[in-house]
Amino acid sequence: MRLLLVEDDHALAESLGQRLRAEGFAVDIAGNGVDAEHLGREEAYDVAVLDLGLPKKSGVEVLGSWRAAGRDFPVLVLTARDAWQDKIAAFKLGADDYVTKPFHDEEVIVRLQALIRRAHGRARPVIESHGLVLDEDDQSLRLPDGTQTQLTAMEYRLLHYFMLNEGKVLSKSRLAEHLYEYDDERDSNVIEVYINRLRQLIGRERITTRRGQGYVYGGPA
Repeated sequence: MRLLLVEDDHALAESLGQRLRAEGFAVDIAGNGVDAEHLGREEAYDVAVLDLGLPKKSGVEVLGSWRAAGRDFPVLVLTARDAWQDKIAAFKLGADDYVTKPFHDEEVIVRLQALIRRAHGRARPVIESHGLVLDEDDQSLRLPDGTQTQLTAMEYRLLHYFMLNEGKVLSKSRLAEHLYEYDDERDSNVIEVYINRLRQLIGRERITTRRGQGYVYGGPA
């Protein structure tokens, strides 16, 4: 899952960004409203964390711009403003959740995971599909025979995205957009390597290739 973290406190952004990466997110960081507006309108994000008190352009303006442009990814507002009027204003503009500073990283993480699940019509912190059970909490996978295995960060991101988009044709470019951070080199050959690793782990029949189109996750129950 690819996440945009908008926060002008550099130390806080780096600290939270590192924690989010450890939880399986690909994280881009913007330190002002102008950069945030541009990234949110031009890049493919699954969720965003947005501070309201930003330099150059306020978080409220940024959120309004995203929604006006049709960008409907979930947005978690993160701010020191705790007045109920601020919360209502954010929700009216299209925010999906609200956390006030100071906060615990764990609360932000579980709220983000819940937002993503709801965006894909799911409620539980595990994804069960075709005999596989993927656990968000520890990034582990249980196979149909009961074997529990720990996934690498990229394996988890890739399988998580596949399972949330079961039955959909996912091109290499779309996978790259949701798996890599802004400055990463997006090598389609690397994606193929990780797809082959997953096929060896979960069975080749669960990730099929549509020639000239991409990949589809699914398989026998």
